[in-house]
Amino acid sequence: MTDVSRLPGPIMDLWQWQYKGACADMDTEKFFHPEGERGGTRRRRAEAAKAICMTCPVINECRDYALSTHEPYGVWGGMSEEERRDWIRANHRKSA
Repeated sequence: MTDVSRLPGPIMDLWQWQYKGACADMDTEKFFHPEGERGGTRRRRAEAAKAICMTCPVINECRDYALSTHEPYGVWGGMSEEERRDWIRANHRKSA
């Protein structure tokens, strides 16, 4: 019999938090800007997405995922792509 004890556990456990997200059944367009969206329109879309995030029971898991994977697009865990980029840069400097 093959020893499977060294194989990783179920991957589903790593993603289970996503099913509990406030955004789970929402259109992704609320969280990801279309090509070329700029200025006030983009800001308003991001702020509306962040407002949804603030009601989310898994906001911390979502934010941790986006920061740890350097997610380049959309609003995740209440942070825009620019805010995540700034956070990552600031924390990289602290650890260097």
